[in-house]
Amino acid sequence: MASTNKAVISLLLLSCLVLLVSVSSAANSTTGLKVGFYRKSCPPAEAIVQKYVNKFVFRNPGFAAGLIRLHFHDCFVRGCDASVLLDGANSEKQSIPNRGSLRGFEIIDAAKAELEIRCPGIVSCADILAFAARDSSWRVGDIYYEVPAGRRDGNESNTLDPLLNLPPPFFNATQLRDNFARKGLTLDEMVTLSGAHSIGIAHCTSFNGRLYPTVDPTLDPNYAVFLRNICPAPVANATGPPSVNPTVNQDVITPKRLDNLYYELLKQKKGLLTSDQVLLTSTLTSKIVLKNAQNGPAWAKKFAAAMIKMGKIDVLTGTQGEIRENCRLVN
Repeated sequence: MASTNKAVISLLLLSCLVLLVSVSSAANSTTGLKVGFYRKSCPPAEAIVQKYVNKFVFRNPGFAAGLIRLHFHDCFVRGCDASVLLDGANSEKQSIPNRGSLRGFEIIDAAKAELEIRCPGIVSCADILAFAARDSSWRVGDIYYEVPAGRRDGNESNTLDPLLNLPPPFFNATQLRDNFARKGLTLDEMVTLSGAHSIGIAHCTSFNGRLYPTVDPTLDPNYAVFLRNICPAPVANATGPPSVNPTVNQDVITPKRLDNLYYELLKQKKGLLTSDQVLLTSTLTSKIVLKNAQNGPAWAKKFAAAMIKMGKIDVLTGTQGEIRENCRLVN
């Protein structure tokens, strides 16, 4: 009896320890982040980032989609630590989900260059990226939110990590839910953040499986014809990437506007990726899709909140990491 009691007590103590560690880890992920973090140390920080985002997005609205995606690909891999910005033969940039498809690095570089002149060693690349994603949302979608800042930059970037953490375009709703849940995001937040696909482009290789050899029955037939006219059939027994890999707007209605028409397209069977259309065909997520389609302002408010939450994933703060002088290189 005594040995049983001791075992129970030990188990309870272990459970409490595990819970304490879990709570501590969760707290550490956001401790040190606050709105107006640079108000005293570098007052023009956010304005400088916004200046360059506006400049580049005015020239090419596609940069807005690129910056939002860049922030997402950063936060889902090693946390929001700007590891996606690091150069190197074995860096995240060279991973299959990222290679040749990420955009916006020059905007981050331009903002960082001025910030290092105005406030040397103060503003992290991770925060610049978070500000740039927010400013992009505002520029092309009138979606504004305050960004808690204070992130620090990581010093590691591994080619394998994106493959282990980013959701591929062929995931079903259950796999998407589980992938986002591992990052602390809810099912509703996953569907809401997917609305970012209302802007930007996708390469044919991301959805060719829905066109060849036969058309996916969940894809609108006329839309499939349109896509087949752009995207060639895969070459049989190919040993490498295709020599030609065209791109298609992810939203055929308002491709330069961040809005909830993405969900209307799903209702029309015009979701481009498998991971888009499955949000409507799955009973797990269909009600959320329909609700987002009905109320644009409500979706925009949820999108802003989800972006703030995503920007807090596994961040480095305090004395962790570093403040890079050059976003492409560790100090």
